[in-house]
Amino acid sequence: MTWHGIRGHDDVVEQFRRALARGRLASSFLFVGSVGIGKRAFALKMAQALLCQTSPEAAFDPCGTCESCQQVAAGTHPDILSVEKPKEKSEIPVALLIGDREHRGQEGLCHDISLKPFMGGRRIAIIDDADFLNEEGANCLLKTLEEPPPRSVLILIGTSPAKQLPTIRSRCQLVRFRPLEPAAVAELLLSQKLVADAAEARRLAQYCGGSIQQALELADPALWEFRGTLYERLAAPVLPSVEFAQVVSTFVDAAGKEAPLRRARTRQVLAFAADFYRQLVLAKSGAAIAEDTGLRRFVEAAIARSPGDAEAAAVRLDRCLEAAEQVNRNANQTTLIEAWLDDLAAIPHSPAR
Repeated sequence: MTWHGIRGHDDVVEQFRRALARGRLASSFLFVGSVGIGKRAFALKMAQALLCQTSPEAAFDPCGTCESCQQVAAGTHPDILSVEKPKEKSEIPVALLIGDREHRGQEGLCHDISLKPFMGGRRIAIIDDADFLNEEGANCLLKTLEEPPPRSVLILIGTSPAKQLPTIRSRCQLVRFRPLEPAAVAELLLSQKLVADAAEARRLAQYCGGSIQQALELADPALWEFRGTLYERLAAPVLPSVEFAQVVSTFVDAAGKEAPLRRARTRQVLAFAADFYRQLVLAKSGAAIAEDTGLRRFVEAAIARSPGDAEAAAVRLDRCLEAAEQVNRNANQTTLIEAWLDDLAAIPHSPAR
């Protein structure tokens, strides 16, 4: 089912409907889940439902045609405030929350949400990229979270509760969003004309982990060509870490001059590596190998060369996941890649017991 075009989150819709029916809507929420699964889209549709001039709040069912609904859809509603990390920044600037040094407390989201609603309903603030709040920025939010203005709703959007300060987590109602089902991803890719071919949509949906953003990143044919090179090196008895780090870095740099493009490509390389070691762990534990023939061939080759237990593969998998987290923290790409491959090469095929 879908809720006003929002696919895959019917359980969250019902959660809010129950809260509204009881008159127990919280004032602060922390939306968490993978990138690209619709959290921001849900937050905007939620704002539309709460500000709708025709449909009652408890219905959680925006009409889509009143002046308020149309303004939300156009991104011009005066009672919706939005903050996100600028592309050129590694953190959300504090000035966006409390104003610049010359206007502290007179501008910014924390000031604006305290103002009376322009259209008589609510003031709704959405902080996208909340994973990139620094400690100072998070502390600036505390007063607003502790003493929320009347008829206000604050929504923080991130990927994990662990990336927020405990003081933030304790003052927000946690709302978890699950990855989209592959069928939903494929349907969205086609309906939004993000890909033209149904077979391509299904292929991307199979590998994207329920994320539209990741599906679009995977649409790059160069990634799939490089995947074979990566798997060949990972399946070899010895990983030439120094030589291969240069190969990986060159491939990452080819994504473009902008840092977000290079980070996205690094994440995909690490995701492919994690898939390889995850399948290797399963295969060495007696489970069936994935039907993906390209991956299967290299997993079988790795087992033939090193038929030991799954422990070493599990350690390598953990290192890939750790490296992915380091990408999200804006670590230097070249250093990250070199350290990651050096660590993989240093892990023995059969850890000492």
